Amino acid sequence: MKVITFGEIMLRLAPPNNLRFSQTNNLDAMYGGGESNVAVSLANYGIPVDFVTRLPQNDIGQCALMEMRKRGVGTDKIIFGGERLGIYFLETGAVSRGSKVIYDRAHSAIAEIKLGMIDWKTVFKDANWFHWTGITPAISQGAADVCLEAVKVASEMGITISTDLNYRAKLWKYGVNSEKIMTELTSYCDIILGNEEDAEKHFGIKPEGLDITKDGHKVTAEAFLSVCKQMMEKFPKAKKVITTLRGSISASHNTWAGVLYDGKTMYQSTTYQITHIVDRVGGGDSFMGGLIYGLIKNPENDQKALDFAVAASCLKHTIKGDANLVSIAEVEKLMHGDSSGRVSR
Repeated sequence: MKVITFGEIMLRLAPPNNLRFSQTNNLDAMYGGGESNVAVSLANYGIPVDFVTRLPQNDIGQCALMEMRKRGVGTDKIIFGGERLGIYFLETGAVSRGSKVIYDRAHSAIAEIKLGMIDWKTVFKDANWFHWTGITPAISQGAADVCLEAVKVASEMGITISTDLNYRAKLWKYGVNSEKIMTELTSYCDIILGNEEDAEKHFGIKPEGLDITKDGHKVTAEAFLSVCKQMMEKFPKAKKVITTLRGSISASHNTWAGVLYDGKTMYQSTTYQITHIVDRVGGGDSFMGGLIYGLIKNPENDQKALDFAVAASCLKHTIKGDANLVSIAEVEKLMHGDSSGRVSR
Protein backbone atom coordinates (compact mmCIF):
# COMPACT_ATOMS: atom_id res chain seq x y z
CA MET A 1 0.00 0.00 0.00
CA LYS A 2 1.52 3.30 -1.12
CA VAL A 3 0.18 6.79 -0.38
CA ILE A 4 0.71 10.02 -2.34
CA THR A 5 0.13 13.44 -0.77
CA PHE A 6 0.11 16.73 -2.69
CA GLY A 7 0.42 20.29 -1.41
CA GLU A 8 2.74 23.04 -0.24
CA ILE A 9 5.54 22.72 2.27
CA MET A 10 6.50 26.03 3.87
CA LEU A 11 9.18 27.62 5.98
CA ARG A 12 7.72 28.24 9.44
CA LEU A 13 9.18 31.14 11.42
CA ALA A 14 8.09 31.52 15.04
CA PRO A 15 9.17 33.52 18.11
CA PRO A 16 10.45 31.17 20.84
CA ASN A 17 8.93 30.65 24.29
CA ASN A 18 5.47 32.09 23.58
CA LEU A 19 6.88 35.53 22.83
CA ARG A 20 4.87 37.93 20.71
CA PHE A 21 6.16 39.08 17.32
CA SER A 22 6.92 42.51 18.77
CA GLN A 23 9.00 41.04 21.61
CA THR A 24 11.38 38.73 19.81
CA ASN A 25 14.73 39.25 18.11
CA ASN A 26 14.89 35.61 16.99
CA LEU A 27 12.66 33.32 14.97
CA ASP A 28 12.82 29.53 15.14
CA ALA A 29 12.90 28.02 11.64
CA MET A 30 11.08 24.78 10.83
CA TYR A 31 9.35 23.29 7.78
CA GLY A 32 5.83 21.98 7.41
CA GLY A 33 2.51 22.01 5.63
CA GLY A 34 -0.76 20.13 5.76
CA GLU A 35 0.01 17.40 3.25
CA SER A 36 3.72 17.09 4.08
CA ASN A 37 2.76 16.64 7.74
CA VAL A 38 0.47 13.75 6.81
CA ALA A 39 3.30 12.21 4.79
CA VAL A 40 5.69 12.40 7.76
CA SER A 41 3.16 10.69 10.03
CA LEU A 42 2.68 7.85 7.55
CA ALA A 43 6.42 7.40 7.10
CA ASN A 44 6.77 7.17 10.90
CA TYR A 45 4.23 4.33 10.87
CA GLY A 46 6.07 2.45 8.13
CA ILE A 47 3.69 3.25 5.28
CA PRO A 48 5.44 3.94 1.92
CA VAL A 49 4.56 7.53 1.05
CA ASP A 50 5.59 10.13 -1.53
CA PHE A 51 5.06 13.85 -1.13
CA VAL A 52 4.43 15.79 -4.35
CA THR A 53 4.98 19.54 -4.55
CA ARG A 54 6.85 22.23 -6.49
CA LEU A 55 9.96 23.73 -4.88
CA PRO A 56 12.26 26.57 -5.87
CA GLN A 57 15.70 25.48 -6.96
CA ASN A 58 17.56 27.27 -4.17
CA ASP A 59 18.98 26.55 -0.71
CA ILE A 60 15.66 27.08 1.10
CA GLY A 61 13.91 24.70 -1.27
CA GLN A 62 16.67 22.16 -0.65
CA CYS A 63 16.22 22.51 3.11
CA ALA A 64 12.52 21.68 2.74
CA LEU A 65 13.45 18.72 0.54
CA MET A 66 15.96 17.45 3.10
CA GLU A 67 13.36 17.74 5.87
CA MET A 68 11.15 15.29 3.98
CA ARG A 69 14.01 12.95 3.15
CA LYS A 70 15.25 12.69 6.72
CA ARG A 71 11.75 11.70 7.84
CA GLY A 72 11.62 8.85 5.32
CA VAL A 73 9.21 10.50 2.87
CA GLY A 74 9.70 9.84 -0.85
CA THR A 75 10.66 12.99 -2.77
CA ASP A 76 11.46 11.80 -6.29
CA LYS A 77 8.09 13.02 -7.63
CA ILE A 78 8.74 16.62 -6.51
CA ILE A 79 9.20 19.11 -9.35
CA PHE A 80 11.28 22.29 -9.32
CA GLY A 81 10.64 25.83 -10.49
CA GLY A 82 9.54 29.22 -9.31
CA GLU A 83 11.42 31.74 -7.22
CA ARG A 84 10.52 31.17 -3.57
CA LEU A 85 9.22 28.88 -0.86
CA GLY A 86 6.05 29.95 0.94
CA ILE A 87 6.47 31.19 4.51
CA TYR A 88 4.19 31.39 7.50
CA PHE A 89 4.84 33.22 10.72
CA LEU A 90 3.44 31.68 13.91
CA GLU A 91 2.90 33.49 17.19
CA THR A 92 2.08 30.79 19.74
CA GLY A 93 -0.60 31.79 22.22
CA ALA A 94 -1.09 30.75 25.81
CA VAL A 95 -4.03 30.54 28.22
CA SER A 96 -6.54 33.18 27.03
CA ARG A 97 -4.37 34.54 24.20
CA GLY A 98 -4.88 32.60 21.00
CA SER A 99 -2.16 31.77 18.50
CA LYS A 100 -1.78 33.88 15.37
CA VAL A 101 -0.66 32.95 11.84
CA ILE A 102 0.53 35.39 9.17
CA TYR A 103 1.00 33.98 5.66
CA ASP A 104 3.64 35.05 3.16
CA ARG A 105 2.80 32.66 0.33
CA ALA A 106 2.06 34.87 -2.66
CA HIS A 107 4.02 33.88 -5.79
CA SER A 108 5.49 30.81 -4.10
CA ALA A 109 6.68 27.96 -6.30
CA ILE A 110 3.47 25.99 -5.91
CA ALA A 111 1.23 29.06 -6.16
CA GLU A 112 2.51 29.42 -9.71
CA ILE A 113 2.11 25.75 -10.67
CA LYS A 114 0.29 25.06 -13.94
CA LEU A 115 -1.64 22.23 -15.56
CA GLY A 116 0.60 19.63 -17.17
CA MET A 117 3.64 20.27 -14.98
CA ILE A 118 3.10 17.02 -13.07
CA ASP A 119 2.68 13.67 -14.85
CA TRP A 120 0.00 12.27 -12.54
CA LYS A 121 -0.24 8.90 -14.28
CA THR A 122 3.44 8.34 -13.52
CA VAL A 123 3.05 9.65 -9.96
CA PHE A 124 0.15 7.25 -9.29
CA LYS A 125 1.70 4.26 -11.10
CA ASP A 126 2.31 2.23 -7.91
CA ALA A 127 -0.01 4.15 -5.58
CA ASN A 128 -3.16 3.00 -3.81
CA TRP A 129 -4.16 6.17 -1.96
CA PHE A 130 -4.10 9.90 -2.75
CA HIS A 131 -4.52 12.64 -0.14
CA TRP A 132 -5.07 16.37 -0.65
CA THR A 133 -6.45 19.15 1.54
CA GLY A 134 -8.58 22.25 1.12
CA ILE A 135 -5.47 24.36 1.69
CA THR A 136 -3.98 23.62 -1.73
CA PRO A 137 -6.84 24.92 -3.95
CA ALA A 138 -7.03 28.00 -1.73
CA ILE A 139 -3.48 29.02 -2.65
CA SER A 140 -4.10 29.99 -6.29
CA GLN A 141 -6.14 29.12 -9.37
CA GLY A 142 -3.17 27.17 -10.71
CA ALA A 143 -2.93 25.07 -7.55
CA ALA A 144 -6.69 24.43 -7.67
CA ASP A 145 -6.46 23.39 -11.32
CA VAL A 146 -3.60 20.96 -10.67
CA CYS A 147 -5.38 19.52 -7.65
CA LEU A 148 -8.44 18.83 -9.81
CA GLU A 149 -6.19 17.34 -12.47
CA ALA A 150 -4.79 14.99 -9.80
CA VAL A 151 -8.10 13.78 -8.39
CA LYS A 152 -9.47 13.10 -11.86
CA VAL A 153 -6.49 10.91 -12.75
CA ALA A 154 -6.54 9.18 -9.36
CA SER A 155 -10.25 8.47 -9.77
CA GLU A 156 -9.74 7.06 -13.28
CA MET A 157 -7.02 4.75 -11.89
CA GLY A 158 -9.24 3.47 -9.07
CA ILE A 159 -7.14 5.01 -6.30
CA THR A 160 -8.69 5.76 -2.91
CA ILE A 161 -8.93 9.53 -2.48
CA SER A 162 -9.07 11.35 0.85
CA THR A 163 -9.31 15.00 1.82
CA ASP A 164 -9.06 17.16 4.90
CA LEU A 165 -11.34 20.10 4.09
CA ASN A 166 -9.18 22.58 6.06
CA TYR A 167 -10.93 25.90 5.46
CA ARG A 168 -8.45 28.81 5.54
CA ALA A 169 -10.16 32.21 5.35
CA LYS A 170 -6.83 34.02 4.92
CA LEU A 171 -6.02 32.09 1.72
CA TRP A 172 -9.19 32.23 -0.39
CA LYS A 173 -8.30 35.65 -1.78
CA TYR A 174 -7.91 35.24 -5.53
CA GLY A 175 -11.49 36.07 -6.50
CA VAL A 176 -13.13 32.70 -7.04
CA ASN A 177 -16.18 30.79 -5.85
CA SER A 178 -14.52 28.58 -3.23
CA GLU A 179 -17.68 26.51 -2.71
CA LYS A 180 -17.82 25.60 -6.40
CA ILE A 181 -14.15 24.60 -6.48
CA MET A 182 -14.30 22.58 -3.27
CA THR A 183 -17.56 20.89 -4.23
CA GLU A 184 -16.10 19.60 -7.49
CA LEU A 185 -12.87 18.45 -5.85
CA THR A 186 -14.60 16.78 -2.89
CA SER A 187 -17.01 14.93 -5.18
CA TYR A 188 -14.12 12.61 -6.12
CA CYS A 189 -13.35 11.67 -2.51
CA ASP A 190 -13.89 8.37 -0.72
CA ILE A 191 -12.80 9.66 2.71
CA ILE A 192 -13.71 13.16 3.94
CA LEU A 193 -12.36 14.75 7.12
CA GLY A 194 -13.48 18.11 8.47
CA ASN A 195 -14.85 19.92 11.47
CA GLU A 196 -18.03 21.94 11.83
CA GLU A 197 -16.39 25.15 10.57
CA ASP A 198 -15.01 23.44 7.45
CA ALA A 199 -18.42 22.05 6.51
CA GLU A 200 -20.17 25.37 7.06
CA LYS A 201 -17.62 27.63 5.38
CA HIS A 202 -17.13 25.41 2.34
CA PHE A 203 -20.65 24.06 1.81
CA GLY A 204 -23.05 25.87 4.14
CA ILE A 205 -23.63 22.64 6.10
CA LYS A 206 -24.35 23.22 9.79
CA PRO A 207 -24.76 20.78 12.70
CA GLU A 208 -28.23 20.36 14.12
CA GLY A 209 -28.66 20.67 17.89
CA LEU A 210 -25.11 21.86 18.51
CA ASP A 211 -24.45 22.10 22.25
CA ILE A 212 -22.04 24.94 23.01
CA THR A 213 -21.75 26.59 26.37
CA LYS A 214 -21.27 30.32 26.79
CA ASP A 215 -17.54 29.61 27.05
CA GLY A 216 -17.67 27.95 23.64
CA HIS A 217 -15.92 24.71 24.51
CA LYS A 218 -18.53 21.98 24.98
CA VAL A 219 -19.28 19.94 21.88
CA THR A 220 -21.14 16.65 21.50
CA ALA A 221 -20.57 13.93 18.95
CA GLU A 222 -24.31 13.45 18.41
CA ALA A 223 -24.67 17.02 17.16
CA PHE A 224 -22.32 16.25 14.27
CA LEU A 225 -24.14 13.17 13.04
CA SER A 226 -26.30 15.56 11.03
CA VAL A 227 -23.17 17.08 9.45
CA CYS A 228 -21.93 13.65 8.44
CA LYS A 229 -25.30 12.71 6.94
CA GLN A 230 -25.54 15.98 5.02
CA MET A 231 -22.02 15.51 3.70
CA MET A 232 -22.81 12.02 2.45
CA GLU A 233 -25.95 13.28 0.74
CA LYS A 234 -23.92 15.98 -1.01
CA PHE A 235 -21.02 13.65 -1.85
CA PRO A 236 -22.42 10.18 -2.66
CA LYS A 237 -18.98 8.74 -3.53
CA ALA A 238 -17.88 9.20 0.08
CA LYS A 239 -17.67 5.98 2.08
CA LYS A 240 -16.70 7.61 5.37
CA VAL A 241 -17.09 11.11 6.80
CA ILE A 242 -15.00 11.97 9.83
CA THR A 243 -15.26 14.94 12.13
CA THR A 244 -12.73 16.09 14.72
CA LEU A 245 -14.17 17.53 17.92
CA ARG A 246 -11.97 20.19 19.47
CA GLY A 247 -13.22 21.96 22.56
CA SER A 248 -11.18 25.10 23.19
CA ILE A 249 -11.21 25.85 26.89
CA SER A 250 -8.12 28.02 26.43
CA ALA A 251 -5.12 28.22 24.12
CA SER A 252 -3.32 25.88 26.51
CA HIS A 253 -6.19 23.50 27.34
CA ASN A 254 -8.30 21.73 24.72
CA THR A 255 -10.51 18.68 24.67
CA TRP A 256 -9.98 16.41 21.69
CA ALA A 257 -12.05 13.62 20.18
CA GLY A 258 -13.48 12.43 16.88
CA VAL A 259 -16.41 10.70 15.22
CA LEU A 260 -16.56 8.56 12.09
CA TYR A 261 -19.72 7.85 10.11
CA ASP A 262 -19.81 5.12 7.46
CA GLY A 263 -23.37 5.72 6.28
CA LYS A 264 -24.83 3.30 8.82
CA THR A 265 -22.93 3.54 12.09
CA MET A 266 -21.43 6.49 13.93
CA TYR A 267 -18.25 5.60 15.78
CA GLN A 268 -17.09 7.81 18.64
CA SER A 269 -13.66 8.03 20.24
CA THR A 270 -12.47 8.68 23.76
CA THR A 271 -12.34 12.38 24.66
CA TYR A 272 -8.87 13.49 25.75
CA GLN A 273 -8.08 16.42 27.99
CA ILE A 274 -4.96 18.13 26.60
CA THR A 275 -4.12 20.42 29.48
CA HIS A 276 -0.65 21.77 28.61
CA ILE A 277 -0.44 22.20 24.86
CA VAL A 278 3.08 22.52 23.51
CA ASP A 279 2.10 23.08 19.84
CA ARG A 280 -1.34 22.52 18.30
CA VAL A 281 -0.31 23.35 14.72
CA GLY A 282 -0.57 20.17 12.68
CA GLY A 283 -3.07 18.58 15.04
CA GLY A 284 -5.55 17.88 12.25
CA ASP A 285 -2.79 16.65 9.95
CA SER A 286 -1.62 14.20 12.61
CA PHE A 287 -5.21 12.99 12.93
CA MET A 288 -5.40 12.44 9.17
CA GLY A 289 -2.08 10.61 9.10
CA GLY A 290 -3.24 8.35 11.92
CA LEU A 291 -6.60 7.80 10.25
CA ILE A 292 -5.12 6.79 6.89
CA TYR A 293 -2.75 4.40 8.68
CA GLY A 294 -5.61 2.96 10.72
CA LEU A 295 -7.87 2.47 7.71
CA ILE A 296 -5.06 0.80 5.75
CA LYS A 297 -4.09 -1.54 8.57
CA ASN A 298 -7.60 -2.18 9.91
CA PRO A 299 -9.92 -1.85 6.88
CA GLU A 300 -12.72 -3.71 8.66
CA ASN A 301 -12.36 -1.94 12.01
CA ASP A 302 -13.37 1.72 11.79
CA GLN A 303 -13.45 2.09 15.57
CA LYS A 304 -9.81 1.07 15.90
CA ALA A 305 -8.79 3.36 13.04
CA LEU A 306 -10.59 6.29 14.66
CA ASP A 307 -9.10 5.56 18.09
CA PHE A 308 -5.61 5.44 16.60
CA ALA A 309 -6.12 8.77 14.81
CA VAL A 310 -7.36 10.55 17.93
CA ALA A 311 -4.60 9.18 20.15
CA ALA A 312 -1.93 10.05 17.56
CA SER A 313 -3.16 13.62 17.23
CA CYS A 314 -3.47 13.96 21.01
CA LEU A 315 0.25 13.17 21.26
CA LYS A 316 1.05 15.69 18.49
CA HIS A 317 -0.02 18.50 20.84
CA THR A 318 3.05 17.65 22.95
CA ILE A 319 5.53 18.06 20.08
CA LYS A 320 7.06 21.29 18.82
CA GLY A 321 6.79 21.84 15.09
CA ASP A 322 4.29 20.92 12.39
CA ALA A 323 4.93 17.18 12.13
CA ASN A 324 3.89 14.40 14.47
CA LEU A 325 7.09 12.58 15.42
CA VAL A 326 5.62 9.61 17.28
CA SER A 327 5.80 5.85 16.85
CA ILE A 328 3.05 3.26 16.56
CA ALA A 329 4.01 1.93 20.00
CA GLU A 330 3.60 5.37 21.58
CA VAL A 331 0.19 5.85 20.00
CA GLU A 332 -1.01 2.39 21.03
CA LYS A 333 0.22 2.97 24.57
CA LEU A 334 -2.05 6.00 24.86
CA MET A 335 -4.89 4.16 23.10
CA HIS A 336 -4.73 1.50 25.80
CA GLY A 337 -5.08 4.08 28.55
CA ASP A 338 -1.50 4.82 29.61
CA SER A 339 -1.25 8.61 29.70
CA SER A 340 1.17 8.71 32.64
CA GLY A 341 4.08 10.12 30.66
CA ARG A 342 6.52 8.09 32.78
CA VAL A 343 10.13 7.74 31.67
CA SER A 344 10.66 4.71 29.43
CA ARG A 345 13.92 2.96 30.37
